[in-house]
Amino acid sequence: MSGSHVRSWYAASAPDFPAQAALEGTLQADVCILGAGIVGLSTAIELAEAGLSVVVLEAQCVGWGASGRSGGQAIFGFGCDQSKITQAVGLADSKRLFDWSLEGLELIKQRCTQYGIDCDWRDIHAHVPIKPRHITELKSWQHDLAENFDYPLQWWDREQLQAVMPNQRYLGALVDPNSGHLHPLKYTQGLAHAALGLGVRIFEQSKVTQLLRGDRPVFKTAHGQVQCDFAVLAGNAYVHGIAPELDDKIMPVGTYIGATEPLGEARAKALISNDMAVADVNWALDYFRMSADHRLLFGGRASYSTLPPPNLSGTLRRRMTRVFPILEGVRMDYVWGGYVDISLNRAPHWGRLGSNVFFAQGFSGHGIAATGLAGRIMAEAIRGQAARLDVFSRIPHRNFPGGRALRTPLLVAAMAWFKLRDALF
Repeated sequence: MSGSHVRSWYAASAPDFPAQAALEGTLQADVCILGAGIVGLSTAIELAEAGLSVVVLEAQCVGWGASGRSGGQAIFGFGCDQSKITQAVGLADSKRLFDWSLEGLELIKQRCTQYGIDCDWRDIHAHVPIKPRHITELKSWQHDLAENFDYPLQWWDREQLQAVMPNQRYLGALVDPNSGHLHPLKYTQGLAHAALGLGVRIFEQSKVTQLLRGDRPVFKTAHGQVQCDFAVLAGNAYVHGIAPELDDKIMPVGTYIGATEPLGEARAKALISNDMAVADVNWALDYFRMSADHRLLFGGRASYSTLPPPNLSGTLRRRMTRVFPILEGVRMDYVWGGYVDISLNRAPHWGRLGSNVFFAQGFSGHGIAATGLAGRIMAEAIRGQAARLDVFSRIPHRNFPGGRALRTPLLVAAMAWFKLRDALF
């Protein structure tokens, strides 16, 4: 709905956030940011802490997009395997990028402590195999991270996993105690409160209609404009046409989540006793975790056609009971979805257009930690320290094939093949 959050468990369980006025008239700022999600708000906080004047323009309300409705799993690395980044930029730069991804995880914890953000953070994330080839893939990944990136992960065999999560579907787990999960809307709203406290001006219901580039860029909305020294594009999958050269580098992909009725503490602990977040390693993956009020939050359906899947609630329930047969008959209280922005190689696409327009996109479903890092790195570049952004800019990115007419059908066909591979091999 325009101006309000989609109906989700996140929106129902987050505290009310004070509405911010729409932009009217002309403003001046050191920096103007499009998008009041984690990327935009993190950039704003970094810059405001450094004493710059910052305006944030949001088409809907704070956290309306992926930042306020995602799976909430905060994981090291980026949307593609680190080995793919190594192939693209070499091992030395790949090591730097990986270390910075860990900084993104730490930044969440720092922000929560510094600004008193209560977002239900829980430690531990597990990637789980379904088939023997998945075990081989995960152990190879574990070896690469330990040997080349000095990041050891724990391997749990099936018995160790079942001691924590009694389940016949999974053959083990690759476990990271440093990663975890959170309530993404509470976290995003907490960042917005922090930004407001630092003097950042946030305008809601202020959709950007045009960006005029030049020595001092101008963002135009229906009822106003902001002239600035530096512009930041942080709208990701929900922005199109503002910087056309960026549009074909990402594809909006629908992803969907359900929240069960409250299960009660005892029943929730019987499913996942250590409260970790879990994701399998199929291409069309399932991912799940417990909420603070003991619901199972289960994501497991993606749409590459931009059309919502039919009978979404039934589809998610079937996938959920395949993982947890004991939940047969449990009510699904909320089902919602939204778009994530994937790049063709699933690697982050961050950089600048000219000397004073910065962007970060291509989080590829892996954005909870990386979005905060992107904000910090763009803020560094705006303040004259662009070395880290330059490393990200060296990752090569190609347009999705097919142009506007064929890119979606081609992607749908490709995804059908990957899903078939999941089922057969």
